[in-house]
Amino acid sequence: MTAQSNDALAISQRLSQLAEEARAVAARGETVTLDWVMAQIHERAFGLFLLVLALPCCIPFLYGIPQIVALPLMFISAQILLGRKSPWLPERLGRRVIPAEALTNLSLRAGPWLRRIEAISRPRLIALTRTPLDQIVGLALVLFSASILVPLPATNTVPGIAVVAISMGLLQRDGILVVLGMLLGTAWIASLIFAGATLISLIRGWLGI
Repeated sequence: MTAQSNDALAISQRLSQLAEEARAVAARGETVTLDWVMAQIHERAFGLFLLVLALPCCIPFLYGIPQIVALPLMFISAQILLGRKSPWLPERLGRRVIPAEALTNLSLRAGPWLRRIEAISRPRLIALTRTPLDQIVGLALVLFSASILVPLPATNTVPGIAVVAISMGLLQRDGILVVLGMLLGTAWIASLIFAGATLISLIRGWLGI
C-alpha cells in the first residue's frame, strides 16, 4: 500500500472515529460543537477541518447543516488567505452546535468519496498547496463558502464539492485537485452572477425601468 493510500485510509478512519466519539459525547448529554471538532482534528490543520465542514454541503437539498458550517468555512478560508499556519475559531463560532447524527452520516457518506478521490490523487503541483500560492486558494475558498449561503434550492452542492476537492488537494498536496476545485467553484460563481444579472434585467423589463 502506498503512502498516499495510507493517508487516505487514515483520513477515512479518522472521520469514522470522529463520528463514534461524537455519539459517545452526545450519549453523555454533552454538546458537540465546532470547538470540539477542532480539538479532535487539530493535527491535520486546515485541510481536514475544511473537509469535515464541507462534506455535508455536498448533499443535495440538505438544509440547516450547510448554513451552520458556511460561516466557519469562510472564516477558516480567510485564515488561509491571510497566511496563517493553523486554524483558529473565535468563541462565538466555536460554540456552534453540530448534531452527532450529522457526523455519523458524514462518516458513512464520506468513505466512498475519499476512496474515489484518493484513487486519482498524488502529490502534484505542490507549490499550489503551500505559501504564498495557497493564499490565492484561500481567496477562492472564501468566495465558494460564501456562495453556500445563497438562499436557493441545492445551492450548497456545487460549491461544497469544489471545497471538498480543494481540501483533499491540500491534504494530499495535489495541486491538480486544487485547480479542478477552483475551476468548478469559479464556474459556479460565474453562473450565479449571470443568473442574478439576468433576473435583474427581467425584473427591470417587467417594471419598464
